[in-house]
Amino acid sequence: MTVLDTRALNRATLARQLLLDRADMPVLDAVAHLCGLQAQEPQEPFVGLWSRLRAFDPAALSDLLTGRRVVRTHLMRRTVHLVTADDVLAWRARHDPMLRQRVLATYRRELDGIDLDELAAAGRAVMADGEPRTMAELTRTLADRWPTPPPRALGEMLIAALLPTAQMPPRGLWRTKAGVRNVLLSSWLGREIDPPAPDGADPVGQALVRRYLAAYGPAATADLRAWCGLAGLPGAVAAIRHELVAFRDERGRELLDLPDAPRPDPGTPAPVRFLPAFDNAILGYHDRGRIIEDAHRGLSVTGARVVLVDGRVAATWTVKAGTVTVTPLRRLTRAERTAVAEHGSELAAFLSDDDSDRVEIAASQ
Repeated sequence: MTVLDTRALNRATLARQLLLDRADMPVLDAVAHLCGLQAQEPQEPFVGLWSRLRAFDPAALSDLLTGRRVVRTHLMRRTVHLVTADDVLAWRARHDPMLRQRVLATYRRELDGIDLDELAAAGRAVMADGEPRTMAELTRTLADRWPTPPPRALGEMLIAALLPTAQMPPRGLWRTKAGVRNVLLSSWLGREIDPPAPDGADPVGQALVRRYLAAYGPAATADLRAWCGLAGLPGAVAAIRHELVAFRDERGRELLDLPDAPRPDPGTPAPVRFLPAFDNAILGYHDRGRIIEDAHRGLSVTGARVVLVDGRVAATWTVKAGTVTVTPLRRLTRAERTAVAEHGSELAAFLSDDDSDRVEIAASQ
């Protein structure tokens, strides 16, 4: 079985993630190809798409949100993602058990003894009028019926798990600060969520495997689970295994992939790329060694924005008063510093509407 080394996996990841070469692709198609973008920080997806698409116009993403073709919702790993309307309607029911279990893992004691189906029915009745509500507004309406649990526990179980909801604009629009107001997906999109498949079939799980590999492969089943948080996908993998090709990594893990997906030559040059906080190019794997050193793995879960140099995390970045400040994690060569400065200048201009192109690069650590 062919062994793919770390550099080969890195270049495959960059190609699938539209980071090896910016794509000429509509924003909606990019969101779909990436299986959504991690979006717990509302402005971060704009940087993620700017790094991936040529001539990206942030207004295009805002228009998709207000036009109800893309939604902000709790989905993979119980985190907020930007997902196309079609995908969230197709995928949400498959994620329901995982979402319940993840909220219960945090609030099991606080929610002990509560009939979750009864709670879901009560919450849905309140939200059925289509009016957007904050979590606090929703839990206040149910406080008389469930006075004991902390409002936060009730609210997270309802909004993140029991009720398929979207976070309403202006939350998530370009250069807009707004609180979270929730509305049922069915009310916002005017369509019902696809029901679970009967008789134990798992067409959604199979589709998720294909879509994940198209955007993240080659990958192990542990990587797939780390990305979406779903258990029970081995059956979906087994059902389509005949469609897939297999490799091994340098640790001996089996990696699955789509036969015709891009696997560039490991020697392919990789341009500097600035990634936003919590980008799934890093979080979408159990083994993140293809893109980030183990010593820096913690950056991917603390919300640090990172810079890829030669395809790997080599620095962090921040922006303040129009200046992008880069802090290297290793010594950068003169050519690398020049490339980082040039790309950082472009990012500063994007974030400031061309009012600034200032970049500062700190001394290498």
